Amino acid sequence: MAGAVEHDYHILPPSPWPFLSGIAALVWGTGMVIFFSGLTPRTGDNTMAEFFFARGLDTIQGREGASGGWIILLFGSMFAAYCMYGWWKDVAAESARGEHTPVIDLGLRYGMIMFIMQEAMFFVGWFWMFFELGLFHKFRAGWNGDILANNADYASWPPPSIEPIDPWHLPLINTLILLLSGTTVTWGHHALIHGDRRGAKWGIGLTVLLGALFIGVQFLEYYEAFIHRNMDGMDGSFWLSTNVYGSTFFLATGFHGLHVLIGAIFLFVIWARLMRGGMSSEKHFGLEAAAWYWHFVDVVWLFLFAFVYVAFGG
Repeated sequence: MAGAVEHDYHILPPSPWPFLSGIAALVWGTGMVIFFSGLTPRTGDNTMAEFFFARGLDTIQGREGASGGWIILLFGSMFAAYCMYGWWKDVAAESARGEHTPVIDLGLRYGMIMFIMQEAMFFVGWFWMFFELGLFHKFRAGWNGDILANNADYASWPPPSIEPIDPWHLPLINTLILLLSGTTVTWGHHALIHGDRRGAKWGIGLTVLLGALFIGVQFLEYYEAFIHRNMDGMDGSFWLSTNVYGSTFFLATGFHGLHVLIGAIFLFVIWARLMRGGMSSEKHFGLEAAAWYWHFVDVVWLFLFAFVYVAFGG
């Protein structure tokens, strides 16, 4: 028969999203470099250039007279979010039209697994930095002072000038929140599998709320650390760029918080689709992928809590 499909693949029509996503990734990556390192120093000679290209981290650290440095990162993030929305909207529409064969569904699952694997390796890098500093700090203490000027500060970990965050306060609360959210997302997933759409809506909705609560508690933790930060190297607390302990701690936990935010947005979109009557017990890979991602975020936090906060945190 003319026009009959003789394969299990869906041939996509021309799409702008791969190209636009590449441009968005470039802008977003450039914004990250500017935010953390900057492309021009803050001298006050060129206010416009410094607003766009100076180190944006100076702004959130409360440096006097520092502003900007985050504009390109914000634009890149919004551009990337727009591309993700448009591309995934097209993918969901293809599924609703019945264009996703079993082979395509399997390919989507493989893609999600590979994405989570590369995210895991991303966190391995942060964990390795923290482990290396926590396990081998005494070797640095014995280095030649000409090579490492502050080698004596590595005699203990955390350094004696650091007052670590108490793991049994806000971090423990956040651990309980994420563990509970893991049960609610599983409830929502299994409810949909068994045709209980009301239970699925409640499970996913509660997970989104718990994710928002986690972000709020972590913001409170960071706010307290910022208020008590020590910018002069005296005894006290720490912040993102005051020392290597602060850098590794806040980047590891901060990027995890970013992943919680992404996962919460992911699940909110799934919840909105459920409220509009989307997905079924037979076809709901979007919810399945969101649940996988959320469980991954849960596991990463357990490792962060056990090692970064408890084992090497104080």
